[in-house]
Amino acid sequence: SIQVSITSGVIAFTIGTTLGSVAAYFGGRIESLIMRIIDLQLSFPAILLALVLAALLGQGKWPLITALVTAQYAYFARTTHGAAATERSKDYIEAALSTPLPAARVVFRHILPNCLPPLIVVATVQIANAIALEATLSFLGLGLPVTEPSLGMLIANGFQYLLSGRYWISIYPGVALIVLIVAINLVGDQIRDQLNPRLKR
Repeated sequence: SIQVSITSGVIAFTIGTTLGSVAAYFGGRIESLIMRIIDLQLSFPAILLALVLAALLGQGKWPLITALVTAQYAYFARTTHGAAATERSKDYIEAALSTPLPAARVVFRHILPNCLPPLIVVATVQIANAIALEATLSFLGLGLPVTEPSLGMLIANGFQYLLSGRYWISIYPGVALIVLIVAINLVGDQIRDQLNPRLKR
């Protein structure tokens, strides 16, 4: 469902941005440890990771959210780390570090807000990916239980009727899923254009 996808996206955004910001701020061994874990996870396809976790955790809303968050947070962490590392080297951050401000305040009040434009674009893309992943897992019987609404489950329920003249049972939910994903991606493209200073006159 869309609710599950948005919830997983928000949690993945929170975890990923926190890890990426901490890695960029502290550097050294902490950065190496966090980013090696992120790189290792990014070496696996998100759909494969989600399938394995969903099979291990079983059906249910929160097991599915856990699988989606684990499959997605690394994208936010990688994007945040790249943007935060650039901000970390700027003069205003050096000025903030020269004051007795706590590290958390520097990270979340100075570095992270300046990393939001690329993160907002990534968030829209990842929400669309979460919807596609949730529909895929539900289609395979590894997602939401039968008592929860899901486009993937609707497609699966009508799959056996495709050649019997009742194709609409699967076709309509499939078209709705495609339209939803395309619409979210179009919104992401518009946000990217609005936040890109090179496209502004």
